[in-house]
Order: sequence, then C-alpha cells, then structure tokens
Amino acid sequence: MANNESHELNFVTTNRFYVEIKGEIAASFTECTGLSVQIKKNILYEGGVNDQQRIYLGQTEFADVTLKRGITDHPGFWIWMNEVFDEKKAVSRRNVNILIFNQAGKTMMSWTLIGAIPIAWKTPGLQADGNAVAIEELTLAYEGLKIGKQEGGGNTTNRIPKTGFFESN
Repeated sequence: MANNESHELNFVTTNRFYVEIKGEIAASFTECTGLSVQIKKNILYEGGVNDQQRIYLGQTEFADVTLKRGITDHPGFWIWMNEVFDEKKAVSRRNVNILIFNQAGKTMMSWTLIGAIPIAWKTPGLQADGNAVAIEELTLAYEGLKIGKQEGGGNTTNRIPKTGFFESN
C-alpha cells in the first residue's frame, strides 16, 4: 500500500509504551500512572451580576508520574535516584519521553516530562513464599509537559536501546 496505513494497525493499546531518555529507548514499563495537569482557577464574582462568574486561570500544577517495571539487573533507577543523596554532585534533571505505539509499531503519542527529577524509588516486598512478579517503581516530579506526536519523544529518528542511560556524562 503506497502511503496508506492499514486502519486495523492504527489503534492504540495501553500495553505498548516505552520511556526514552537522552534520545534513546531507556526501558519498557508495565505501568505509568499520574500523568496529568491541572490549572488552578480563580473565580471573581461581580456585584450585581448574579447569573455569571468570571474565571481567571492561575498556576499550572503537574502531578508526579510513577513508572513501574519488572526488576532487572541494571541499577539505572537507583543510580539516578542516588544523585539526590550525594550533596557534592548536582542532581541531573532530564527530559523524559513517554512513548505510546500503535499495533504497527509507529509512535502515536509522546509526553515529554521537562526537567524530570526522581523523588522516589521503591523495590517490591520480597517474600520467600511469594510467586508474584517483582515490580520496581520510580516516581518523577517534573517542571513542564510537552505533548505531541513528532515533538520530543515522538520524533522519527532511529532509537537504539542502550544501557547506562541514567549515568551522567
């Protein structure tokens, strides 16, 4: 099909998403929660106007994002989180792209967390008699959000998964 993408392959499911850091796919995650924006509103009531109110927009507030994935032998989350504890080292803020793909493997949407910084890291509870999958969590706070298909993480450049994505250069 010349320049026609099959309609059947153009739907999005919530199970095909990845995180991109420094232009490279950093990891695949099992869950991403908290991605949201809220703009505070200020209400002004005018005297004598009882059937209306005036709304002025205030500050934008971004909710923290929690990423969950199965435990791996790569300590990337911990290395990045550990920078917060090291008083001699400046904490590395990174732009983090959350990418969602359609069934054909093309980027359908990307959310770029601008100036992301880790604020929590958690390993699962370990139980000798348990059989559940161990899930590692990383919570990020961020300063801004960019949404797009071609911008941020939604660009069309080739992405090569590499290790060491959390280390500072």
